[in-house]
Amino acid sequence: MYIIGSKSLFFCVTIQQIFISAPYCKVFRGFGVLYTPVKGALMEQLVSLVYAVSFFSVLIAFAFAVYLYFWVKSQPVQNKKILEVSGLIRAGANTFMRQEYGVLAKFAGVAAVVILLLLPSPIWTGGFTDNIAMAIAYLAGTAFSALAGKIGILVATLSNGRAAEGASKGIRPAFLIGFRGGAVMGLSVVGFCLLGVMAVLIIAGDASILLGFSFGASSLALFAKAGGGIFTKTADVSADLTGKVELGIPEDDPRNPAVIADNVGDNVGDVAGMGADLFDSNVAAMASALVMAQSLDQGRGANTAMVFCYAAVGLISSIIGIACARVGEKGNPTRALNSSTYSTTALFLILTAAATALLDGFQWRIWGAAAVGLIVGVIIGITTDYFTDDSKPIVRMVAHASQSGSAFTILSGISYGFISSLPAMVGIAISALTAYKICEPLGEGYALFGIAMAAVGMLSIVGMIISNDAYGPIVDNARGLAEMGGLGEDTIRIADELDSAGNTVKAVTKGFAIGAAGLTVISLLGAYMSEVNESLAAAGKELLTGFNLMDPTVFFGILVGASIPAVFSAMLMLGVDKNAQRMVKEIHRQFREIKGLREGKKGVSADYDKCIQIATDGALKELIPAGGMAIVATILVGFIGGPSAIGGFLVGNIVSGLLLALFMSNAGGLWDNAKKYIEAGNEGGKGSEAHKAAVTGDTVGDPFKDTAGPSINTQITVVSLVASLMSSLFAAFSLFG
Repeated sequence: MYIIGSKSLFFCVTIQQIFISAPYCKVFRGFGVLYTPVKGALMEQLVSLVYAVSFFSVLIAFAFAVYLYFWVKSQPVQNKKILEVSGLIRAGANTFMRQEYGVLAKFAGVAAVVILLLLPSPIWTGGFTDNIAMAIAYLAGTAFSALAGKIGILVATLSNGRAAEGASKGIRPAFLIGFRGGAVMGLSVVGFCLLGVMAVLIIAGDASILLGFSFGASSLALFAKAGGGIFTKTADVSADLTGKVELGIPEDDPRNPAVIADNVGDNVGDVAGMGADLFDSNVAAMASALVMAQSLDQGRGANTAMVFCYAAVGLISSIIGIACARVGEKGNPTRALNSSTYSTTALFLILTAAATALLDGFQWRIWGAAAVGLIVGVIIGITTDYFTDDSKPIVRMVAHASQSGSAFTILSGISYGFISSLPAMVGIAISALTAYKICEPLGEGYALFGIAMAAVGMLSIVGMIISNDAYGPIVDNARGLAEMGGLGEDTIRIADELDSAGNTVKAVTKGFAIGAAGLTVISLLGAYMSEVNESLAAAGKELLTGFNLMDPTVFFGILVGASIPAVFSAMLMLGVDKNAQRMVKEIHRQFREIKGLREGKKGVSADYDKCIQIATDGALKELIPAGGMAIVATILVGFIGGPSAIGGFLVGNIVSGLLLALFMSNAGGLWDNAKKYIEAGNEGGKGSEAHKAAVTGDTVGDPFKDTAGPSINTQITVVSLVASLMSSLFAAFSLFG
């Protein structure tokens, strides 16, 4: 029986018979510890052990996800109307996903051919094995990301009707169904992320190939989030404007032809799209950290082991946090979700501290960087909660301003949205600076590795974060199904309470995702410098040591890069605008031509499929141009200004993108909950002038928070990866570089 290594894991089991053969051990005798020297072979065994633990954590996550799936499936749903509408939602979501993935498969095929020919270097230069590995890794990244989204749709459309009927029995059963349904996706996404990254690194042996895997995940996430976001907000805006504002009918009244498309959109945008988004963020954080870790390890493997160990511990912590999540019959669902997040955070910090103390080669300074990232992520979540929770003063002030008209709703919401971005931006800056300074004494290269580990730390509990996020659209659907199923005002009130918590927590999870994207792309900027310097050195050119603002090519890049998030956001929101206008016309046509629809006569139903098709066609038409524009702009800047211009481009893109993403996500959540606060009977309640103004604010905020805002963090990740992957081409061919 061995306990692995000097200052290593003290598993008092025959562990080396399972994983490794360890000739050196740490022996515990009472309180005395006998340390033996660390050997190179032992470090290799330690890395193997961490890989094995990571693999088993993935298996546990998948097993627990399967258990939760069947638990949700076993919950009863008997209301015929709910079964009928839930089936329509499932069919609409699956149809859209099938068509969307068909479009994205064509894009991925073309991109894979380009990667095969050109990346990491032109295939005719002789490095064809690396090109093949990069192309395969890219396709694997897209496939894993797509699979994560598909699983999310499967369980969300299974959970919504059950959560609606659960609400008729009380808040506790409905909460558990919604949260556990979301947890299936959370565990699946993180499991696929860790499994995919581990498989690519083991098979390829080169962490730079992970950039291809990450680019695959990021590119699919970019287009999936854009397409899903355009779909969901096309339907949501149309349903709200025609139903609530024009006709004064309830939010999910089955007379409204857009109501089913709205519920479909919750799944394809907020479940599949956000799942792909957070999968991308987690992969990008791990990829950037592992690229640096492999460079720093110099064959020892300790830093690589730390990345995998922390990721595995984060997954285990999320499993425990998910298993313990509860709410009482009179409990507050927002508090329950936040408490689960905080307890998971504390568990991660404790377990990683124990691993750092016990494993050879693990540095306390690197643990400190990861801890800073996670703690700052929690703080960003708390500040986001303050600006978006309807129990806090900001939301209530916007609701009160709505009594004076929709202009004041918009003005106050925009103002507080901009203010809300400051704490998060400062938090990202502080975490990056702190992580940099903590790890700087470890030696050259460790400062940027510290920033990468801060991003890994911030996303370490991403299993819990995604569970919270996917909970939101499930209970949002449940609220609509409760109304359409005629389950009564008490059930709708409970569903509204769960939905309000979902809106607040979704804003918090978006803050986590955007904050982690900020740290990740800062580390990707370091990865870009490393990649481009290799190419510059091979070409005999001067190496980059930084980006001088007085250099006109750098400044050119900054200005162009800063403008891209604004144009990207505008293109997505214009897509929502154009499609929503088409859908509003269709809704008006149906109310005008279908006799008895407006009056709600028995046996008369709206043509829901027509609205679903309008949203689908519009989303598929608009999902490629915005993301394609960002990628093409990056390539053009690189070939015009060279490596220095790309550095400036990334800096401008990061700063502008983070600001806009935080502002739009928070302002949108703020307007949404101001509307719900009024609908709960405050400031005049439903049907009042304040309510109509708040609905207008919500329709403006919808594409802010669910289309453009959360897509920007994926956009900045994508252009950072494009820059790193094409760095050798930019170094070799540029007009002014």
